[in-house]
Amino acid sequence: MTLTVATWNLENLFRPGSEFGPRDQATYETKLDGLATVIGRIAPDVLAVEEVGDPDALADLVARLDGDWHTALSTVFEADHPIRVAVVSLLELTDAEQITAFPAPLAPVQVDDAGTTIDAMPRGALKVRVTHDGLAVDVVACHLKSKLLSFADGRFEPHDEGERARFGAYALDRRAAEAVTIRGRADALLDGAGDDRALIVLGDLNDEPLAATTQILLGPPGSEIGTAGFERPDKGDGCRLWNLAPLIPTERAFTRLFNGRRELIDHILVSHRLVTHVASVDTADVTPPSIGTDPAARRDAPASDHAPVVARLDV
Repeated sequence: MTLTVATWNLENLFRPGSEFGPRDQATYETKLDGLATVIGRIAPDVLAVEEVGDPDALADLVARLDGDWHTALSTVFEADHPIRVAVVSLLELTDAEQITAFPAPLAPVQVDDAGTTIDAMPRGALKVRVTHDGLAVDVVACHLKSKLLSFADGRFEPHDEGERARFGAYALDRRAAEAVTIRGRADALLDGAGDDRALIVLGDLNDEPLAATTQILLGPPGSEIGTAGFERPDKGDGCRLWNLAPLIPTERAFTRLFNGRRELIDHILVSHRLVTHVASVDTADVTPPSIGTDPAARRDAPASDHAPVVARLDV
């Protein structure tokens, strides 16, 4: 039986009236209708969503979908921009777990010029379990630190290039620590038995497949899809994750347009138990709008600035 999983950054899903939500109800309804139409076309069994700002807004969206849906939400989010991850599923969700703390001995990382450090993911990840045709599948949804920089006092432009460079380093350090945190939880869930244990890590990783932070999530190198080692079993298979990005048709292999440039920053990674059962991977024929560096410019946008990633697994 086919299991369809997907991830989609919904872009500031807030009800009207908040700082980040649309300014009026009509614009909000238009956005919900657009999101629901795409989700209906994808027809996922399990969908990870990012940038859920308001749990009631997610409920409004789910109410537009056909079927009986289960929902789990991350409870950890940044106070100044309260977006979180969630999983909505036609399959029952069990064993929900919040993932936040950086694993020891990883040290806290600096995030600003004042020397502020963090020792946990400001946007928590979420682990749930579903059962599909008798197979238990652990699902970890996450949203790593953005490459779009913000500076002190809410600025989106630096005072000078030195400040831009420093905050770029802070963002990279944070995203790397978050990737280490997710990878650590994957290690525990797989426990070296990825040939038998079904694990999916998915979400907005905020960087390309070959970026260092994305590569951290893979575990042992050497068997990536499209390489000579993919079809050669070895001792690393039990703890590896495979990014399904290489299976997306080339013309559709992007989920964001930044200043007109195509970027694939949303990903689905699976354990060995699942990677040999992938039927298809795509971005749902959604072309996101081109964005710039000012998030406020998208406040009343009728859709998301990301395309979803959808994987169909014959398991």
